[in-house]
Amino acid sequence: MKTIFILIFCFFSVFVSAQEINQFDNQGARHGKWTKNYEGSDILRYEGEFNYGKELGTFKFYKNVDGKAVLSVTREFNPNNDVVQVTFYDGNKNIVSKGAMKNKIQIGKWVYFHNNGGEVMMEEVYNDDGEIEGEKKTYYKTGGIAEQALFKGGVLNGVSQWFSDKGILIRLFNYTNGALDGPSKSYDSKGNVTMEGVYRNDLKHGIWKYYENGKLVKEKDFTKRSQNPYKSKQK
Repeated sequence: MKTIFILIFCFFSVFVSAQEINQFDNQGARHGKWTKNYEGSDILRYEGEFNYGKELGTFKFYKNVDGKAVLSVTREFNPNNDVVQVTFYDGNKNIVSKGAMKNKIQIGKWVYFHNNGGEVMMEEVYNDDGEIEGEKKTYYKTGGIAEQALFKGGVLNGVSQWFSDKGILIRLFNYTNGALDGPSKSYDSKGNVTMEGVYRNDLKHGIWKYYENGKLVKEKDFTKRSQNPYKSKQK
């Protein structure tokens, strides 16, 4: 008799639990806890909670990896606005990137991480139109800066700099509306200038200078219709 009672209780619990998920309100909107599996399987695709048709709290999304549900994305919904905090994961539950989204576009600060490490790889900021705005930084796994660049409206605008893993400046370019424009320099591993000149609208312009071991070895004139396109100097 006791065994029968336990079986009935278990069946009733499962039945009630099933009735409590994937429900609709009187207006036909999703309400309460919802889950969904990949079609034709019992592998979980997502789980979360709705409040009269609006996502509430944390939603978890999964990938189907060899027949197993592996967490790939979490979305944190705010009841007071349309901004969603999003975190992406790799197959080992390490964070790949995280930031905010609104109307399915990236906004605000986003942070990206190196593989399997947790160290910050890149930081960038998006405006309300989903365009990169302001300073973007890229880091070596050791934490040193690898690249920093300025953006405006999603395109490069201003100074861009690249550094070696020892912190030595190796390139410096200037951009205007996404095109190379202004002074440019390249350096060797010791910090000596190897090349310098000016760009105008993505094209080299004027006299460019080339160096070896810190000494000027060649000059080239890129001015349009120049009568003197090459100049050389002895080492």
